[in-house]
Amino acid sequence: MPAQPDGDVPPLDGGLPAAAIARAGRDTFSAYVHVPYCRVRCGYCDFNTYTADELGPGANRADYRDQLSHEIALSRDVVAGTGLEGRAFDTVFFGGGTPTLLPAQTLAGVLGDLRAGIGLAAGAEVTTEANPDSVDAEYLQMLADAGFTRVSFGMQSAVPHVLRTLDRTHDPARIGEVVQAARAAGLGVSLDLIYGTPGESLSDWRTSLESVLEHRPDHVSAYSLIVEPGTRMGMQVRRGELPMPDEDDLAEKYELADEILAEAGLGWYEVSNFSTGDGTRCEHNLAYWRNADWWGYGPGAHSHVGGVRWWNAKHPRAWADRLGRGASPAVGRELLDDDTRALEDLMLAARIDGEFPLDRLQESARPHISRMLADGLLAPRTLVEKRIHLTLRGRLLADGIVRTLSDHLV
Repeated sequence: MPAQPDGDVPPLDGGLPAAAIARAGRDTFSAYVHVPYCRVRCGYCDFNTYTADELGPGANRADYRDQLSHEIALSRDVVAGTGLEGRAFDTVFFGGGTPTLLPAQTLAGVLGDLRAGIGLAAGAEVTTEANPDSVDAEYLQMLADAGFTRVSFGMQSAVPHVLRTLDRTHDPARIGEVVQAARAAGLGVSLDLIYGTPGESLSDWRTSLESVLEHRPDHVSAYSLIVEPGTRMGMQVRRGELPMPDEDDLAEKYELADEILAEAGLGWYEVSNFSTGDGTRCEHNLAYWRNADWWGYGPGAHSHVGGVRWWNAKHPRAWADRLGRGASPAVGRELLDDDTRALEDLMLAARIDGEFPLDRLQESARPHISRMLADGLLAPRTLVEKRIHLTLRGRLLADGIVRTLSDHLV
């Protein structure tokens, strides 16, 4: 269970240092809104989320809209006079938690505050995460009317016993209903899957993938389950109550996902993400992977502008208390040096097909690139386009590729 911090760090002024202003990009600018509420805590979840019982007094959903509005106003004041005002948000993402536990009017109101306070670019991508059992047709239509453009449903699996292991509460049959309702409202649809759940067979995983295709989503995310030590599932694994799959099992499931999704026209563009084309990629996540600028709102939200990263008080009560005192909700920040930024660029961009240019590597990387080509980790067009293109095998070994190349950055 998340804990209320014992103490609070001295308040920051909330301002941006000159170095951040000077290095801030003029391209994609994104907003992330964290909604930390969940009806049930899933056993594998290590995110900054809380059930009603965990929140305690001083933090509740009813006040959340006003608190977010206050934080958005503070961010507007921070950028005023810096030369960064006038940058509108190109992407907005509501994540959690379960954002759709809040009334649709609340999410619409927060989006309106972002539009009024900072601005939304023409054609902005606006996404919310949703559990299949937390929305209906009326709710989704209200989101679309407010300016939301896509919804990402936490499907995770189509197999009941896998969902039970994950502590997911929705009926798999519900997916088809909400996907149809989202499409009727004019929203783009992404489905999130998890593979590698204890007890999940290859046949189970195939069932989930085939179920996904029945719903014809624009976008699919397929993530390998990571079990953190402090979670309930982590303790079950440590006690030997749940068997974790081995690396070969995970690789086989990833290969199956790539095969089935590609045959259906969902091509990979990032190691764990597949879409029907450029227009259906998640531009918000691409902004993260490109180390663009983004502003995070809500408890525990992180932000990044011009190489400065800062983060808010984690517990909703501590976050709300700071806002109530007129203080910045941020409790820490760091200025990333050029070497750190270059390393992060490699770690993130190498996972995107054709994103990382070879000219950001020293000449000393050439033998390693040649070896990776010979070993079938990089596609031949890597040399033609002078950008990293991972093969299927390379995607499975992406972390090792990054480690090798990290010693040869310009």
